[in-house]
Amino acid sequence: MADVDRFSSLPFEIKIHILTHLKIKDAVRKSTLARSWRDLWTHLPCLYLCNTRDTLGNNWIQRAYHLASSLQGPIHWFQLSHSRYCLRPADDSVFIQNLLDLLHQKGGVKMLNLFFEPEVTEAIRLPSFHSLYMLKLWGCHVGLPTGFQGFRCLETLSMCFVRISNDDLNLLVRTSKNLTSLEISNCEASGDPLSVDLSLPFLRHLEFRGAFTAIEKILVVSAPRLKQAVIGLNYVDYSSQNLAQMMLHLVTSVTTVCSLELSFDVLRCFSLVALPFDFTFPCLRCLKFPLNVDTVDKRMCDTFLWLLRSMPFLEELKVELNRDHDYDQADSVVILMKELLVKKHDGFACLERTVTTVTIKMFQLDVTTSIPIIQFFLLNAKVLKLLKIHYVSGAYSASVMPSMIEELQKLQKADVTSSGAKVMISDSMSNKYFVYD
Repeated sequence: MADVDRFSSLPFEIKIHILTHLKIKDAVRKSTLARSWRDLWTHLPCLYLCNTRDTLGNNWIQRAYHLASSLQGPIHWFQLSHSRYCLRPADDSVFIQNLLDLLHQKGGVKMLNLFFEPEVTEAIRLPSFHSLYMLKLWGCHVGLPTGFQGFRCLETLSMCFVRISNDDLNLLVRTSKNLTSLEISNCEASGDPLSVDLSLPFLRHLEFRGAFTAIEKILVVSAPRLKQAVIGLNYVDYSSQNLAQMMLHLVTSVTTVCSLELSFDVLRCFSLVALPFDFTFPCLRCLKFPLNVDTVDKRMCDTFLWLLRSMPFLEELKVELNRDHDYDQADSVVILMKELLVKKHDGFACLERTVTTVTIKMFQLDVTTSIPIIQFFLLNAKVLKLLKIHYVSGAYSASVMPSMIEELQKLQKADVTSSGAKVMISDSMSNKYFVYD
C-alpha cells in the first residue's frame, strides 16, 4: 500500500502518463491493487491501443471494447493501431464499429486516430463526434451515416490510403467548415475516380497526393487563408492530357500560399499543356520541388523557368536533384542543361530582387550533371546571399565533394556570379561542410 500512496501523491499529469503507457494486461492487473488506482484508471481521458505483434491474440478488438466500456466519463483522445503482422478475425469491422459507437455514446471525443495495416475491407461508419477537432485515418474503408451533419469543431483531417465515396468525401469536407489542415493522400473513391471541390474559409495547410488512375478532379474553389500546399502524383501516365490540365488547374488555384511543394511528376505532366504566361503567385515566398536530371528536356526546363517567372516575390528555393545510375545518355543531358540554363535570363523578378537563399539537395548525383543548375543560380540570382549544396549519401559525397569544390573555384575565376553569394557544401553522414565565399 505504501507504493500505492506514493503513486497517489504524484501530479495528475504524471499519473496519466504512467497509466497510458502501460500494456493492457499490466494496466488491468495493477488497476485492481487499490481504489485509487481503479479511480485513476477508469477516468483516463486518453486511450491508445496498439497491436503490432499479435500480442493480444485474435480477440484483441473485443478486449479493446471491454477496456473502453470499463472507463467512466468521456475519452477525449483515442488511437487504435493494428499492424499487418497480426492475425485478423473475419468480423473485425463489426467490433471496430461497435467500439466507435461506444465512444460516440460516451461523448467528448476530441482526437481520433485509426491506423489499419492491411486495410479494413468493410466500411466503417463515422459517428457525428460533436467535439472532434482532429481526425486521422489510415487504411480504412469509411462511410458516413444517414443524416450526417458534419464535425463542426474539426480542424485537422488526414486521410491516407482511405476508401470513401465521392459523395461522402464531399459531404465530409463541405460540413467541416472550420478545417485548418487537410491531407488527402493516395485515397480511392470506392471504384470511381476521386472528385472533390474544396471551399474552406479557414484552411491553412493542404496536402494532396494520389495515383493518376484514381483522380478525376480536385480543385480549390475557395480557401482565402491557405498558406501552405503540398501537391504530388505517383504512377503517372505522362500521355494523359486531361490529368495534366487537372493538375495545372489545381496548382494555379492555390494563389494565396506562402509555401508550395510540388512533386516531380506534377512538373513533368505540365509538358502536355500550355502554361499561362501571365499567371503569378503573388504571396509565394518558398518553393520546393525535385528534379530528375535524366528526364530533363526542353519542356521540363520551360516549366522550371515558368515557375520562377510566376513567383515575383520568391525568397527561398529548395531543389532536390537526382539521377538514375543506369541512364546512359548523361552527356546529352548535360549539353541540353547547359544550353537551356547556363546563360543569363531576363524577366525574372524574383531572381533580380528577392531570392536570397537556394538549397540544392543531391541524391547520388555527380558534379557534371549538377553544375549547370548551380551555375544558373550563381549567374542569374542577383541578390543571392547563400547557396547551400547538401549531399544526402555520405559515402558517395566523400568522393564528389572535392570535385565540386574544384568546379566552384573554376566558376569563381571565370567570374560568372552576379552576387556576393556564399556557397556552403554539407554532408549528411560526416556533418562536414565547406564554405566557398
